[in-house]
Amino acid sequence: MDPVLTVLSNSFAPYWWCWLLTPVIAYLLGSINPAVIVTKIWTKGKKDIRDMGSGNAGFTNVLRSVGKVPAIITIVCDALKCVIAVLIGGMLFSVVTGSVTDPIYKEMVINVGKYLAGIFCILGHSYPLYFHFKGGKGVVSAAALMLTEDWRVFLMVLGTFLILFLLFKIISLGSITGALLYGPYTFLATFFFDRIPYGDNIVMSYVVISTCAALIIGVFVTVKHKDNIKRLLRGEEKKITAKK
Repeated sequence: MDPVLTVLSNSFAPYWWCWLLTPVIAYLLGSINPAVIVTKIWTKGKKDIRDMGSGNAGFTNVLRSVGKVPAIITIVCDALKCVIAVLIGGMLFSVVTGSVTDPIYKEMVINVGKYLAGIFCILGHSYPLYFHFKGGKGVVSAAALMLTEDWRVFLMVLGTFLILFLLFKIISLGSITGALLYGPYTFLATFFFDRIPYGDNIVMSYVVISTCAALIIGVFVTVKHKDNIKRLLRGEEKKITAKK
């Protein structure tokens, strides 16, 4: 068994609390939905973003239905909550690496904790405990995870999103495509940019775990866009317009 899998498998019993606290804290942080909170504050409690526009509790609907300023506040807070959750996950899993001396192996184990936190933060964002499990689609939270976990993957996904948005002015098209490519881009970064140049220092298990985590998130975000996909196929998806 490679060193990363050995550390992870041996950590379940002595560090069970790390494996428990990481997803719980991440889910609770993800359940804080800025789109709902900001909209209520902005409209003095008169409106719920989930009853406006597309009904989605996310950045795009806030932009269309409430305005640019609340949308900016929403996207910043959405990103921050995921960054905080991922950093906490990494901090908790740094405890798991107590016996690991190699800094590369240590970083890979910590990154597993970050992915675990990211997945549950996005789950909390989409199904928030505090708002009757009706939340957003997780795009901004997923982007924040990418940036915190691997800036190279973030830039590849961001580049893809920007190209499609500039061409078609449809946010959902860029978001769905970026989500679908999250897994392949992660494999590209961890295998071709890391494992091939550095050899066995980057164990294959880490490449597989990272790619699988990215695929899970990408598929989840894509499924959350099922209505957008139907509208795209019918040519009915609206181009971005912001309420002033």
